[in-house]
Amino acid sequence: MVFKKLVVMMMGCLGCAGQPTEPSSSPEKTESKPLVDESAVVTSPRVKLGDGRYLAYRERGVPKNISTYRIIIVHGFGSSKEMSFMASDELLDELGIYLLIYDRAGYGESSINPKRSLKSEASDIEELADLLQLGSRFYIIGVSLGCYPAWSCIKHIPARLAGVALVVPFVNYKWRTLPKDLTKDDYRKQLCRWVIWITRYARGLLHWWLTQKIFPSASVLDGNPQFFCDKDLDALKNTAGYQLFTQDGLKDRSVFDSLCSDCIVAFGKWDFNPLELSNPYPQNESSVHIWQGHEDKVVPVQLQRHVSQRLPWIRYHEVPDGGHLLVYDRAVCEAVLKSLVLGEDPPLYRPKLEN
Repeated sequence: MVFKKLVVMMMGCLGCAGQPTEPSSSPEKTESKPLVDESAVVTSPRVKLGDGRYLAYRERGVPKNISTYRIIIVHGFGSSKEMSFMASDELLDELGIYLLIYDRAGYGESSINPKRSLKSEASDIEELADLLQLGSRFYIIGVSLGCYPAWSCIKHIPARLAGVALVVPFVNYKWRTLPKDLTKDDYRKQLCRWVIWITRYARGLLHWWLTQKIFPSASVLDGNPQFFCDKDLDALKNTAGYQLFTQDGLKDRSVFDSLCSDCIVAFGKWDFNPLELSNPYPQNESSVHIWQGHEDKVVPVQLQRHVSQRLPWIRYHEVPDGGHLLVYDRAVCEAVLKSLVLGEDPPLYRPKLEN
């Protein structure tokens, strides 16, 4: 029972809820495939990286060659390029936006990277952009755990970034300058330690638990109010295509190990502290945004506010009734795009900070 609770809590705090798939004109539900199946036939376009690995991707919006803005979306844990960013096609056409959504290493139809690191995630993004000829500068939107590659890009390739939006970015409790008064009673801090320990030293047991069929394991997270606010639960209930990673997908041990490495890099010790970053854009040649849900139960709003206060050069937006699943909200997604490429600052999403 204790182990079951630990697994459920770990998955919830990883923000691993499956992202919604693209709305379909057909009423029939389509299932996304968030994990790599090396034996499956590859159906998506892919690019070959310098180290021989492949990254799969899909495109949305206006054609790249006539686009005004080119944006790479970085998905979170347990998701894939099949996630949807719920902005309307009409807005993408109006603003001339080209979206590139790719499978991070070890997800979807992309190759596993046994040497995954903070720097490798940034390098993958930069090489992907170059191979697809996105130009000297491009935009990035990171979602949940997919924000650690975005942080790495801000650190390692800032000159390549026209703008960055961090949507419900997770917070690593190993960032040494996080104030103790905000973290000492936060159960997520201890949970992060368990995540690292269990993926390093009890990985086989975790793999068995998530793939066995005797007891409920991963499925107990679906609709769990411990991790999702009311608006999140409504989104999960009403959005076709919601899918957590499956037991069948997790049976492939190499896929499972890749997911574990994603956790270790995200929650382990970083080679830099984001809270100590200086403004890489002193001339306002680019902008960085954080989008946080006030009711988020995965990433506490108090921590996100602290991050924004430590980094005043980041533009902080807060969705009053939003939870962790902001990408399910079309209005929010469109506000993210407009703030990123046009510099808009919607009054509705200005945080109401206590005096």
